[in-house]
Amino acid sequence: MTVTEAAGRRHIGVVGMGTYLPAQVRSNADVARDAGVSPEWISERTGVRKRHVAAADEAASDLAAHAVRAAADAAGIDVRDIGLLICATSTPDELGPSTACRIQALLGASRAVALDVGAACSGWLFAAKVAHDWLLASPEIRYAAVVGVEAYSKFVDPADRGTAVLFADGAAASILSPVAAEQGFAHFAFGSDGTLADRVLIPAGGSRLPADAGTVARGDHRIRMDGRTISRFASAVFPRLISGTLDRAGLTLQDIDRVVAHQPNPVLLRRIGAELGIPEGRLVVVGDEVGNIGAASTPYALAAAARGGLRVGDRVLLAVFGAGMTWGSGLLTWSGAQARTPPTRPSPPSSPELHETEGAPR
Repeated sequence: MTVTEAAGRRHIGVVGMGTYLPAQVRSNADVARDAGVSPEWISERTGVRKRHVAAADEAASDLAAHAVRAAADAAGIDVRDIGLLICATSTPDELGPSTACRIQALLGASRAVALDVGAACSGWLFAAKVAHDWLLASPEIRYAAVVGVEAYSKFVDPADRGTAVLFADGAAASILSPVAAEQGFAHFAFGSDGTLADRVLIPAGGSRLPADAGTVARGDHRIRMDGRTISRFASAVFPRLISGTLDRAGLTLQDIDRVVAHQPNPVLLRRIGAELGIPEGRLVVVGDEVGNIGAASTPYALAAAARGGLRVGDRVLLAVFGAGMTWGSGLLTWSGAQARTPPTRPSPPSSPELHETEGAPR
């Protein structure tokens, strides 16, 4: 069967969602003490109320494995049924191998082809497009797992108010599979502008600036972000993503049941949504409760929408943007998939030193 024939006969959509947040929580009061601001300053400028933090022995793959297992449970499949596993992350377990291979091993998903996609906060939708086309071209594979995950707390400088107030840890996964003809993904579009790659990044630890005593002393393994440029970029690209998707699909905002976007900053997201005239209740905002969890933000918001009443046939407009710079959008007609969240493991007992900093990430 050719790719064209496969595309004509198969429609790929989401059949299960899963999310996972680590147990430890940092409140605005916790973050404010280290960042030199007030809790009210954080709330007013970002809308974030709390953020989850991975334990010292939790890596990105650990969070992701929980989310993929939950998504598989929601889809009613065994993890051994997964034929393709794609991980989107900016905070991999290590520079190599791929974090997806670590997730595969943790799950026992022995039949899966595992690989990573790097597109920062846009990563889950980029990875979903790869999985979508892979499934169209390889009908012998029925299920693909696409997971976005970040362990940002390992890379955030607690004293940097521009990043410490926003970035957090978490994972969200989707199982993709053939769905009914009127359901699934459509009208994808993507873009990148590498001239802005230095506006948000982790400078050291790669081949450009390998780790040494000097990079560690300078804090070059921490996230650096030009907040004003990122805000202007989001304000410019989000409207284009919305209008472009509607134009490709021949729809209006009134035809869209949910707008699910990256969650860079709840205050910013709500402001842009209001300016665009997105009907009240249709823009999904989850950053208040979880912060910016990067590549996990959009699938986490999609899972929240699924739990919040998405029905079979509902149209979901997806819009992502992130470092690189990268952006993308698409339309997803909902299949009725369920979303599940596994229980978090108990937080470890606080030591006197840990209690002193209220769980600040190390």
